[in-house]
Amino acid sequence: MILLEEITGLILAGGRGMRMGQINKGLQQFNGQPLVAHILSRLAPQVGSIIINANQDTEAYSKFHAKVFPDAFPGYAGPLAGLHSGLSHCQTPYLVSAPCDSPFLPTDLVERLAYALQEQSAQVAVVTTMEIIEGVNSIQAQPVFSLVDCSVYNHLDNFLSSGGRKVSDWYASLRVVEVLFEDAASFRNINTLADLQEYSDK
Repeated sequence: MILLEEITGLILAGGRGMRMGQINKGLQQFNGQPLVAHILSRLAPQVGSIIINANQDTEAYSKFHAKVFPDAFPGYAGPLAGLHSGLSHCQTPYLVSAPCDSPFLPTDLVERLAYALQEQSAQVAVVTTMEIIEGVNSIQAQPVFSLVDCSVYNHLDNFLSSGGRKVSDWYASLRVVEVLFEDAASFRNINTLADLQEYSDK
């Protein structure tokens, strides 16, 4: 059994917010609080500690009582660069990641990922959801919601140093277990200013 204290939570806030007009998504107000505050309130009870990956507004993020670390790779190299940063600073055996723009993440996220990771002797446990696409039920990976064994750090470092950037390509070289969550809405992203308004409490 993986204990709560053995898991660090990583909030991924290192992107450029292109679809939101190049503003920092995690700091945008949503139902009276910054988006990142919603993630913290849901993720913090599920882990032993929290860190944040951010490349801009690091001082603002530090006010949320979490250590903030930028990418080690330049040029906004994507979520894997954020995961790499988190792994390089993680002080526990496991790291669970979630993006800063998903305020509805489930309260049993870490418990279910940890169970599957250990049960299947996997290196990564990743969320999948059931989505209706053109009228057909399809299983969709949600790769930025994942629990990883921190022993994969060197593997990821080599992958990124070799120019790799796609999460799916990196996962393909590891022992990965997929964990299906029925409530796809729990993993909804707030990507645009219109989303902020649409999904806020009325």
